[in-house]
Amino acid sequence: MDTIEGMRTFVAVAAEGSFTAGARRMGISTKLASKYVQQLEARLGAQLFSRTTRSVRVTDTGRAYLERCMPLLDQFDELEGLVQARQSELAGSIRLSAPTAFGSSALPAALARFQQQHPKVRIDLQLSDNWVALVEEGFDLAVRFGNLDDSSLVARRLLTMRLVVVASPAYLQREGEPETPAALSAHNCLVQDLATAADLWTFHVDDRPVQVRIKGTFRANSPRAIAHMAAQGLGIGRCPKYVADPFLQNGELRVLFEEHEASTLNLQALYPASRHLNIRVRALIDHLVEHFTDAGNQARLSPYS
Repeated sequence: MDTIEGMRTFVAVAAEGSFTAGARRMGISTKLASKYVQQLEARLGAQLFSRTTRSVRVTDTGRAYLERCMPLLDQFDELEGLVQARQSELAGSIRLSAPTAFGSSALPAALARFQQQHPKVRIDLQLSDNWVALVEEGFDLAVRFGNLDDSSLVARRLLTMRLVVVASPAYLQREGEPETPAALSAHNCLVQDLATAADLWTFHVDDRPVQVRIKGTFRANSPRAIAHMAAQGLGIGRCPKYVADPFLQNGELRVLFEEHEASTLNLQALYPASRHLNIRVRALIDHLVEHFTDAGNQARLSPYS
């Protein structure tokens, strides 16, 4: 067994909490992953995992080893990357997390262009509307909307997105259209769970910010779910404009209080501050910045679209 391959397998199994999932991530069989870890444990003379029929847990020794071998793997990847850069060819894997709606709509086009330019780079895109622990879950990079509250991460802004308040014509006909942002407090509002202040919507009224406390019968961590429920006439929702666009275009939703919009979401590329970026991850971040600041994409995704 190659020691580096054993270390990579150990990190994958630790991140996934499963030999089966770790092996899948490595692109090898579960039997081979187990063999690599056993050989690594034999080489080290220490037990890295506590195994039962139902779970795999990292031991205290394993956790200490994990903390030390991850930077070594990053440095090894960087060394390989330097050689690849000299040959003008990137290769290797990038594990990326992104929100479900954006990750299945606007992001794939950017990733496709990157892989067309670098066909030897393998991208593992995992979609989730929950914030993931990058280091613990083995991600190189995350693309997320919202403010960065975690000081252990570094953020690079990709674009700024409008947050729009929307409702269906059917709902407005049935319940009446609110004349001012303050009137939203009397309506059934659809709440997207954000990191903070999900029940407070901010507007710009008379040259000052005004917060309106809203409530309703439906909340979700997915902006796409909010847009769908609003289009069904359940209530008034607020979501990123790119999610609402298909419903706005076919008339299922209308934007309310456009002149009073005050809230935006930043789309950011996030990576651990403690880890040295290897060259392929750095290249992908640079590519995403260029892609989303391109004039065509700004016209489609910017707060002024």
